[in-house]
Amino acid sequence: MSQNLQSRYAPAGTAIGSSHRVMRNTYWLLALSMLPTIAGAWLGVQLNFSFFSASPMIGFAIFMAIAFGFFYAIEKTKDSGLGVLVLLGFTFFMGLMLSRLIERTLQFSNGSSLIIMAFAGTAVVFGVMATIATVSKRDFSGMGKWLFAGLIVILVASVANIFLHIPALYLTISVIAIAIFSAYLLYDVQKVINGGETNYIRATLSIYLDVYNIFANLLSLLGVFGGNRN
Repeated sequence: MSQNLQSRYAPAGTAIGSSHRVMRNTYWLLALSMLPTIAGAWLGVQLNFSFFSASPMIGFAIFMAIAFGFFYAIEKTKDSGLGVLVLLGFTFFMGLMLSRLIERTLQFSNGSSLIIMAFAGTAVVFGVMATIATVSKRDFSGMGKWLFAGLIVILVASVANIFLHIPALYLTISVIAIAIFSAYLLYDVQKVINGGETNYIRATLSIYLDVYNIFANLLSLLGVFGGNRN
């Protein structure tokens, strides 16, 4: 009871300091998570790793099962140091999943440049959205339900296109995904700043997924429109 009263009537500076600490830890862990992602992507390229070569639908089901297994494990361990290790394991797995896209991109004569451009573009989006979330007085929390609905639409359309193989739909999904995850980045960063998310491991997971999906879809578009065949 006393602890609840203490947190409710705590000075504003305490709440602000707490959110700043969570944000700082989130940014550090986000930067650290890039290392296993890069390692996973590199290893995946070397091993020609893929869940989808035999059956795209089975591969998608395996990916979702492993991803949600990691989500569950991260949620259960988010308040301990083990949660950091589980999160880094997840980012390594996501690097493996990125390796096929990286491999296809490197088949272009300008593949390395496209990867750098996608990374730079993602960094710009991250910087802009994080800045807006930090300095804007507007409350973006109301975007959550609309963004989630858009995410479901993207997921359904992506599964459908496994069977339809429509290039225009693939491009449309990529463009919409970049827009939605950019907005999610704004939403997730402000959520931490406003104290709506107090666990830095869970915050890192959300922002990592935003950044990952922006990069992957941006790289896909750059490959389609800017890739030069050897």
